[in-house]
Amino acid sequence: MRLLLDEHYSPEVCARLRAGGRDAVAVAELGIEGIDDRSLLEVAASERRALVTNNVRHFASMAQQWAAAGRDHHGVLFTSDTSMPRGKSSIGLYVEVLTQLMDAETSEDALLNHVRWLP
Repeated sequence: MRLLLDEHYSPEVCARLRAGGRDAVAVAELGIEGIDDRSLLEVAASERRALVTNNVRHFASMAQQWAAAGRDHHGVLFTSDTSMPRGKSSIGLYVEVLTQLMDAETSEDALLNHVRWLP
Protein backbone atom coordinates (compact mmCIF):
# COMPACT_ATOMS: atom_id res chain seq x y z
CA MET A 1 0.00 0.00 0.00
CA ARG A 2 1.14 3.49 -0.85
CA LEU A 3 -0.13 6.63 0.88
CA LEU A 4 -0.67 10.29 0.07
CA LEU A 5 -1.32 12.51 3.11
CA ASP A 6 -3.48 15.57 2.60
CA GLU A 7 -2.03 19.00 3.38
CA HIS A 8 -3.38 19.16 6.92
CA TYR A 9 -0.89 16.52 8.12
CA SER A 10 2.74 17.08 8.94
CA PRO A 11 5.23 15.81 6.32
CA GLU A 12 7.11 14.42 9.34
CA VAL A 13 4.58 11.56 9.42
CA CYS A 14 5.66 10.53 5.92
CA ALA A 15 9.34 10.98 6.69
CA ARG A 16 9.02 8.58 9.63
CA LEU A 17 7.00 6.09 7.58
CA ARG A 18 9.64 6.14 4.84
CA ALA A 19 12.38 5.69 7.45
CA GLY A 20 10.58 2.47 8.34
CA GLY A 21 10.58 1.34 4.71
CA ARG A 22 7.03 2.37 3.83
CA ASP A 23 5.88 4.33 0.77
CA ALA A 24 4.22 7.57 1.87
CA VAL A 25 4.31 11.13 0.62
CA ALA A 26 2.68 14.35 1.82
CA VAL A 27 0.97 16.97 -0.33
CA ALA A 28 3.50 19.50 0.98
CA GLU A 29 6.39 17.35 -0.27
CA LEU A 30 4.87 17.29 -3.75
CA GLY A 31 4.44 21.05 -3.74
CA ILE A 32 0.73 20.84 -4.50
CA GLU A 33 -0.69 22.61 -1.44
CA GLY A 34 -3.97 24.29 -2.23
CA ILE A 35 -4.84 21.89 -5.03
CA ASP A 36 -8.59 21.37 -5.35
CA ASP A 37 -10.00 18.19 -3.84
CA ARG A 38 -10.98 16.53 -7.12
CA SER A 39 -7.48 17.04 -8.51
CA LEU A 40 -5.97 15.70 -5.29
CA LEU A 41 -7.95 12.47 -5.55
CA GLU A 42 -6.91 12.23 -9.19
CA VAL A 43 -3.23 12.60 -8.20
CA ALA A 44 -3.64 9.89 -5.56
CA ALA A 45 -5.38 7.59 -8.03
CA SER A 46 -2.80 8.17 -10.78
CA GLU A 47 0.01 7.31 -8.34
CA ARG A 48 -1.95 4.32 -6.97
CA ARG A 49 -1.95 5.83 -3.48
CA ALA A 50 -4.60 5.76 -0.78
CA LEU A 51 -5.45 9.28 0.30
CA VAL A 52 -5.36 10.07 4.03
CA THR A 53 -7.58 13.05 4.78
CA ASN A 54 -9.61 14.74 7.47
CA ASN A 55 -11.90 16.28 4.83
CA VAL A 56 -14.86 13.91 5.11
CA ARG A 57 -17.35 16.44 3.77
CA HIS A 58 -15.79 16.59 0.32
CA PHE A 59 -14.12 13.22 -0.14
CA ALA A 60 -16.98 10.99 1.07
CA SER A 61 -19.30 12.32 -1.60
CA MET A 62 -16.54 12.33 -4.19
CA ALA A 63 -15.78 8.64 -3.52
CA GLN A 64 -19.48 7.88 -4.02
CA GLN A 65 -19.52 9.85 -7.27
CA TRP A 66 -16.47 8.01 -8.54
CA ALA A 67 -18.05 4.65 -7.67
CA ALA A 68 -21.25 5.59 -9.52
CA ALA A 69 -19.18 6.61 -12.54
CA GLY A 70 -17.07 3.43 -12.44
CA ARG A 71 -13.86 5.33 -11.65
CA ASP A 72 -11.20 3.69 -9.51
CA HIS A 73 -9.23 5.16 -6.65
CA HIS A 74 -6.81 3.39 -4.32
CA GLY A 75 -8.62 4.18 -1.11
CA VAL A 76 -9.67 7.09 1.02
CA LEU A 77 -8.73 6.95 4.71
CA PHE A 78 -10.53 9.37 6.98
CA THR A 79 -9.33 10.65 10.32
CA SER A 80 -11.24 12.44 13.04
CA ASP A 81 -9.90 15.22 15.22
CA THR A 82 -11.65 13.52 18.12
CA SER A 83 -9.86 10.18 17.93
CA MET A 84 -6.72 11.31 16.07
CA PRO A 85 -6.08 15.02 16.63
CA ARG A 86 -3.72 16.66 14.19
CA GLY A 87 -0.62 18.38 15.49
CA LYS A 88 3.01 17.88 16.45
CA SER A 89 2.07 15.92 19.54
CA SER A 90 0.17 13.33 17.49
CA ILE A 91 2.77 12.61 14.81
CA GLY A 92 3.81 9.43 16.62
CA LEU A 93 0.18 8.27 16.81
CA TYR A 94 -0.25 8.74 13.06
CA VAL A 95 2.97 6.88 12.34
CA GLU A 96 1.89 3.99 14.58
CA VAL A 97 -1.63 3.69 13.15
CA LEU A 98 -0.51 4.01 9.53
CA THR A 99 2.36 1.57 10.06
CA GLN A 100 -0.06 -1.02 11.43
CA LEU A 101 -2.41 -0.51 8.50
CA MET A 102 0.35 -0.67 5.90
CA ASP A 103 1.80 -3.81 7.48
CA ALA A 104 -1.62 -5.48 7.51
CA GLU A 105 -2.55 -4.40 3.97
CA THR A 106 0.56 -5.06 1.91
CA SER A 107 -1.02 -5.24 -1.56
CA GLU A 108 -0.88 -2.02 -3.58
CA ASP A 109 -4.56 -2.54 -4.39
CA ALA A 110 -5.61 -3.46 -0.84
CA LEU A 111 -7.92 -0.46 -0.54
CA LEU A 112 -9.02 -0.23 -4.17
CA ASN A 113 -12.28 1.75 -4.15
CA HIS A 114 -12.60 1.44 -0.35
CA VAL A 115 -13.32 4.18 2.14
CA ARG A 116 -12.26 3.63 5.76
CA TRP A 117 -12.02 5.48 9.03
CA LEU A 118 -8.76 5.25 10.92
CA PRO A 119 -9.26 4.49 14.60
